[in-house]
Amino acid sequence: MTKVEQLADFVVNVSFNDMSGFAVRELKSRVLDSLGCALGALGSEPVRFVQQQIEDFGGRERCTLTGGGKTAPDRAAFFNSTLVRYLDFNDSYLAKGETCHPSDNLGAVLAAAEYANASGREFLTALAVAYQVQCRLSEAAPVRSKGFDHTTQGSYSVAAGVAKALNLDREKTANAIAISGTAYNALRVTRTGKLSHWKGLAFPNTAFGATHAAFLAMRGVTGPLEVFEGNKGFIDTIAEAFEIGWSQENLEVVTKTILKKYNAEIHSQSAIECVFELQRESGFRPEHVQQIEIEIFDVAHKIIGGGEEGSKIEVLTKEIADHSLPYIIAVALLDGEVTPAQYAPERIRRGDVQELLRRVMVRPAPEYSAAFPAEMPCRIRVHLGGGQILSKEKRDYPGFFTSPLPWDAVKDKFHHLADPHADRVLREGIVNHVANLEQIQISELAKLLGQVKL
Repeated sequence: MTKVEQLADFVVNVSFNDMSGFAVRELKSRVLDSLGCALGALGSEPVRFVQQQIEDFGGRERCTLTGGGKTAPDRAAFFNSTLVRYLDFNDSYLAKGETCHPSDNLGAVLAAAEYANASGREFLTALAVAYQVQCRLSEAAPVRSKGFDHTTQGSYSVAAGVAKALNLDREKTANAIAISGTAYNALRVTRTGKLSHWKGLAFPNTAFGATHAAFLAMRGVTGPLEVFEGNKGFIDTIAEAFEIGWSQENLEVVTKTILKKYNAEIHSQSAIECVFELQRESGFRPEHVQQIEIEIFDVAHKIIGGGEEGSKIEVLTKEIADHSLPYIIAVALLDGEVTPAQYAPERIRRGDVQELLRRVMVRPAPEYSAAFPAEMPCRIRVHLGGGQILSKEKRDYPGFFTSPLPWDAVKDKFHHLADPHADRVLREGIVNHVANLEQIQISELAKLLGQVKL
């Protein structure tokens, strides 16, 4: 068998019973967390643009749009994935050479599960498959150093998860993954330099295309089954040789994914926690800060600290702000929180944060780089007047896989984000449906999401 056929074998043969109880609980936490992110993004500028496009283009009303209405499965995958992704508040998986957001798969898997009238158990299994595929490929076959985006591995995971939700056989599953993996190899420029709306729409676009590919395969369209190892295939062109023994894989990788406590790029989370703890312990005020030094692992420095992916000092938009460690730390100290409110245009432009962020210096530390991704280490030194220096080190944060967020904390985050768009009764209904997904049809959850107010 080719590598994609081996992967398809895994997708077809795994079942809900292959997940441990802990993995099921953690996966349901990721679903609730993702839905909170989705509801919190309703009304955002690019979300409105996507909504306008769907309304203009139409689509047979088969799958529910969060916030009301129905459309074709691929367009529902695009819209709902946009909601999950836009705030940049959803989960992550850290590998040495790649970071991904596996909940990016949720919108597509949800659409396919609703189309297929799947049970909650079948939805969870398909989502777990997507998590496993994306995270394991990110770990074994990173592409960031070659200039490709992490959504590239997502083209395989979405197709795998959608195929599982549609209950496709091995042949059609392999073709779905092959078509999608061949078609959606995205460039890393999405996340370098001056960031745009596309940062939040790149994976939704992949979800749209991969869902479309899986439905084509369902109808009999074939794809290049040597997509991984073939001449000019994935390994030959954008990755290195890799081996994943799919017959030995399980559905447990979700337990190694991490949730965001703060609304900021994932590699900033321990630094935010560190500076908040330092401020609480010493009581210093932002106006007394002369300089902040941050030592952190090399990946954080490259992506959000001003390293190889561009300066993080000229901060003018939400997309740049949530990927600028100087801005994130400055606004955290000034506002005492890092939520969607910290990325409002008027907040970003205000003089206090623009001045303070220029006092934040970020550099990589070899010992911290060696410890990543098993840890998320950093050290912060705050220089105050009179030569006083405050210092603190962190190795993880609440939400990291070494310190998982309890269900109640995830629920609180969901309620906070969803409150503007759903009353308490509707929010509690969504929470209860997610908590009991094994016992319901996925259409029941979709129906509640359709009642949310835009």
